[in-house]
Amino acid sequence: MSETNNAEAQGAPSADRENILLMDLKDGRVTIELRPDLAPKHVERIKTLARQGFYDGTPFHRVIEGFMAQGGDPTGTGTGGSPLPNLPAEFSSPGKARFIRGVCGMARTQDPNSANSQFFIMFAPAASLDGQYTIWGRVVGGMEVVDKIKRGSGPNGMVREPDKIQKLRVAADVPDGQ
Repeated sequence: MSETNNAEAQGAPSADRENILLMDLKDGRVTIELRPDLAPKHVERIKTLARQGFYDGTPFHRVIEGFMAQGGDPTGTGTGGSPLPNLPAEFSSPGKARFIRGVCGMARTQDPNSANSQFFIMFAPAASLDGQYTIWGRVVGGMEVVDKIKRGSGPNGMVREPDKIQKLRVAADVPDGQ
């Protein structure tokens, strides 16, 4: 079983269009299945911000080869967020969901209850994150597009002239075929 199929084997229910995100990047579209069964508050936040157009044009400011791509900060510094209040942690037990290739998690500071708008997509498994960060989704299509996100060369994986999210939308809001 491949790592992508492992993500599919994590027990997520089949998602409807209300729980699918369509993320357009320079190299194509990424389809993300949301996991309200694991993190209802984080899923609602991502959908709210996507519907506001918050993520459109935001950079993947921190991208580390063999680890993850982080975005969702409009300032591109890693310190920005949305005007909405921070979210309480919704960590999953490793028996329920793990940080493997394609899993989407919420970034935060050292405070477990500080997630706001920044998120990351895993390039590879990272067991050290299990139970420490909120899992809110998984890539179910277009992981090859995620793999093409420009990597960082600066300190801590920071990216000069980073790739940006062109659009991030809830599939229910997008006419079929678009």
